[in-house]
Amino acid sequence: MSEPSAAPRPTPALLDLGPLAQLRAGRLPRRLVQLLVGLGLYGVSLAMMVRGGLGLAPWDVLHSGLIRYVPLTLGQAVILTSFLVLVVWVPLREQPGLGTIANAVLVGVATDATLAVLDHPDALAADVALMVGGVVLCGAATAMYIGAQLGRGPRDGLMTGLHRRTGLSLRLVRTGLEVAVVVLGLVLGGALGAGTVLFALAIGPLAQAQLPFFLVELPPPRRRPGA
Repeated sequence: MSEPSAAPRPTPALLDLGPLAQLRAGRLPRRLVQLLVGLGLYGVSLAMMVRGGLGLAPWDVLHSGLIRYVPLTLGQAVILTSFLVLVVWVPLREQPGLGTIANAVLVGVATDATLAVLDHPDALAADVALMVGGVVLCGAATAMYIGAQLGRGPRDGLMTGLHRRTGLSLRLVRTGLEVAVVVLGLVLGGALGAGTVLFALAIGPLAQAQLPFFLVELPPPRRRPGA
């Protein structure tokens, strides 16, 4: 008689936790390291696309236009825009977490640090490699910081908040936001190119495909008695 097969292990879930619950959920050292590495790599990926010179991520089209008018570096523009977006969280009633604040600061810092040491290559093949590599790395970095379950990034929370308030699909809200920031960036003189289109089309599928590898399994929140 054959032995019964083991039950399949449940897939880890991406939980919607409040700020304190995120910190109390367990495995905090692993999650903090993953968060910091993910945010650092996110900034590196944005700088790679800048140095590739073949188009920026949609929000960076806006940032690149903004720095034409204010004395900021690209990374500083990323930080400023992040905190402006967090102001919009207030009427949307989104809850920030440690990862939210870390995202608002560290991505911009990592972007500027990478731009300081990474030069623009002379060969077109190297430009393409930086563009494609930047998009792929950004997909992995996104999965890493989301998988740490320490709070949404400012722009992610704007998307989910508008989704909840308007009833529109996440895909439609995300597309609308990215089109809006690209148009505004172009009005300000920002840089648009093939990398912008590649990023917009590929970042979602890349992050979704890699999220299962980085999603830290946490116990579900306990229900209150009588709930």
